[in-house]
Amino acid sequence: MPLDITFRLSDEDLERFQDIADKAREKQLSSKTTVEIEELASRVLAAARATNLPSFINDRLVQLQKLLEMVEDEEWQLTEDERGNILGALAYFCEPVDLIPDDIPGIGFLDDALYVEIVIRELRDEIDLYNEFCEYRVSEEDRLKITGVDPYEGREEWLAEKRDILHNIMRERRSMRSGGRGWRMRLFF
Repeated sequence: MPLDITFRLSDEDLERFQDIADKAREKQLSSKTTVEIEELASRVLAAARATNLPSFINDRLVQLQKLLEMVEDEEWQLTEDERGNILGALAYFCEPVDLIPDDIPGIGFLDDALYVEIVIRELRDEIDLYNEFCEYRVSEEDRLKITGVDPYEGREEWLAEKRDILHNIMRERRSMRSGGRGWRMRLFF
């Protein structure tokens, strides 16, 4: 029978976690390029998913795939700052010696799952709008194909219109929820 466990992280807990995340991120960002971080995050994610992780950890790690897709999607066209913020968040995941070392069987990715949960909450609007963009892209391609139009003719124009609308919403929401200070937490640079 499934069991739900709920716990609350205090401000002190979050600050401690923040310090550890900052150190891991700084280490990764000072020693690796953004491309190397993307590749490493992808490899670590694949390796983690290939192990027999508890589902509550695996479910959260799977969400990292969406962040990687968002960063790598050239048609989504994030700014360098936005890409850097997401890669900064992924950098913690790339660090094998973090709060709980990843090589401890069964629980090594528990802190990573916690971190992913925090990041996903921080980026919920961005992820939702990116998902909307992806759905639009597929449906528009299908619609154009059905009408006999090559979906690659004028592709950038029809994508740009939707992307601009979604990016404006994304940036406005980010600004509103942070009081104009950018990202809400220091999970990002």
